Amino acid sequence: MNVLDLGGQRHDLTHRGLVMGILNRTPDSFYDKGATFGLDAFYFRAEALVADGADILDVGGVKAGPGPEVTEAQELDRVVSVISGLASRFSTPISVDTWRASVARASYKEGAVMGNDISGFADPDYLVAAAEFGAAVVATHIRLRPRVADPDPQYDDVVADVSRFLTERAGSALAAGLPPERIVLDAGLDLGKTAAQSLTLLRASPTLAALGFPLLLSASNKTFLGVTLDLELTERGPASLGAAALGLAWGCRILRVHDVKGTRRVRDAAAAVSAAE
Repeated sequence: MNVLDLGGQRHDLTHRGLVMGILNRTPDSFYDKGATFGLDAFYFRAEALVADGADILDVGGVKAGPGPEVTEAQELDRVVSVISGLASRFSTPISVDTWRASVARASYKEGAVMGNDISGFADPDYLVAAAEFGAAVVATHIRLRPRVADPDPQYDDVVADVSRFLTERAGSALAAGLPPERIVLDAGLDLGKTAAQSLTLLRASPTLAALGFPLLLSASNKTFLGVTLDLELTERGPASLGAAALGLAWGCRILRVHDVKGTRRVRDAAAAVSAAE
């Protein structure tokens, strides 16, 4: 699928991918350690991402990994008001990074146009909410569930297993009334995968892209890069750009990243090559 519909805006992904800027409203995110939890810092970061050319802003209020419990009320408090604030300040499409249908629905009411769900639609109301508001969704593979450690993940065939999971989730979205252009797939690198398994899935991007829906790559500063290259968290920037370049070449069309400016340059170079006659 070479088209993505975000709030009625149709994006042609044939040659040009989209850059999704990460906006954490969490006190304990793995990358920024809560640097954008405060409102002033959050909006300052949002302004920077927009100035750097983000095509999508992805707002999350709960980190994916283990940590202190975040209640539904706390998550709503963290993300809904800032999504409203972003929608009033910028025209950039907004994604809400949540696995709770209630948080997604409240966010759609305030202007979000995509639900980025790392649970693989574990909440049975998630797709109902997206269909109700005309939102796009991201179906992400995860072996267990968010916030649960998975130190020794086992697969018969990681590419086949992930492909089957994503195909099933896309089918659920279609059955809920979402058109193909509002369904995105994500292999879920690092989510219940070893570094080697994440590398295998990145290399298998052509297979996953061939499932027929836009493919999202979330590799920015991930653990698999650090393990593979023996890099500390703050040293993974160039490797993240390398992963983005490979992802684009292999069919990924949405890049969820911390470094929007650098990734845009990679994306634009890849688009020029892709469109060359």
